[in-house]
Amino acid sequence: MVKHHSLGGGLLATAGMDGSGGDKGSTPTDDGVDRAWPVTSWQGWQHFATTPPPRPPAPGEPVRSVEERLAYHSAFVTVRTPAIETLTTNVRTLMILGRHQQNTARPSLIVTGPAAAGKTTALLHVGRTCHLAHTQQDPLPARSTHALVPVAYVLVPPGASAKALATEFARYLGVPVTSRMTQAQITDAVCHTYNQVGVRLVMIDEIHRLNPRTTTGAETADLLKDLTERIRATFVYAGIDVTGTALFTGVRGAQLAARASLVECGAFPARLGKQHPFKELITGVEAALDLRAHPPGTLVRHAPYLHQRTAGRIGSLTRLIRQAAITAILDDTERITKPTLEAVRLDHLAEQHHRPAGSTRRK
Repeated sequence: MVKHHSLGGGLLATAGMDGSGGDKGSTPTDDGVDRAWPVTSWQGWQHFATTPPPRPPAPGEPVRSVEERLAYHSAFVTVRTPAIETLTTNVRTLMILGRHQQNTARPSLIVTGPAAAGKTTALLHVGRTCHLAHTQQDPLPARSTHALVPVAYVLVPPGASAKALATEFARYLGVPVTSRMTQAQITDAVCHTYNQVGVRLVMIDEIHRLNPRTTTGAETADLLKDLTERIRATFVYAGIDVTGTALFTGVRGAQLAARASLVECGAFPARLGKQHPFKELITGVEAALDLRAHPPGTLVRHAPYLHQRTAGRIGSLTRLIRQAAITAILDDTERITKPTLEAVRLDHLAEQHHRPAGSTRRK
């Protein structure tokens, strides 16, 4: 189990994430010790939550080096989208709503939408905000033997059994688990530890991997219901097009649907009434670039092309622009042009949308 003294200096992770919401750790440190922890562990999560996020260049500050700017565009900023704002507001109110609820599962949230729509980014952003708010409002008492752990982040493993998922919950806080332990014993240890260290928000990603129509999936869904009733926290799930999966079918699906609200992370439309949501998104991304010769407004003028190229998905858009920015730094042009964008090979989903099967790639 996580002890307070184990979170200092030497054991802190340098966890990083890619644009798809992965949880890989960072590279070894200067002293040669690999302190890479995934964000699905407490050490990795704490490092992620407490490390200031990348920031765009401030007016008048010295020009950053090539390496600094390459690293910046690799990590990049989180663009605050309507989905992030909605999720932030709803998580805050649901945590207050469920604070004194004792005998039944607290109301929960499900973040859903297509691939590359920013679900994991929204989840991590809200988790970081919650972590910082709780650690600042409720600092550790003197001589505390346990760390304050307001947030937990867990991935549903592929084909997860109930025991495998319970083990993932245990791994996040380093709860000791042996092969001889039963699922019930692991679950008891998890619930006790999570309540003891004060977990208030549990985020479960890749929930679409769970299929309650199978025996294994049904047992895992029952475990989640058990956890929501025994851990004094608000649960937030994220997954691809959850409403179209088996997760909302049958008796178990009806129970989940009755307790969970949906937050949609969809593609950005080119136009919505008199508004232009996708242009606004591009404006925010372009304003965060750190290129020496990029004229402001260039990408906005290419909005129709960018929308068609990425299908309006924020994940595909930011990847395209970040890769183009890195190319512009490496080839010393320091600006993004349409040919630069065209040269980038995007994720297969976006490429299939841009160039349907049977079409030839433009040169």
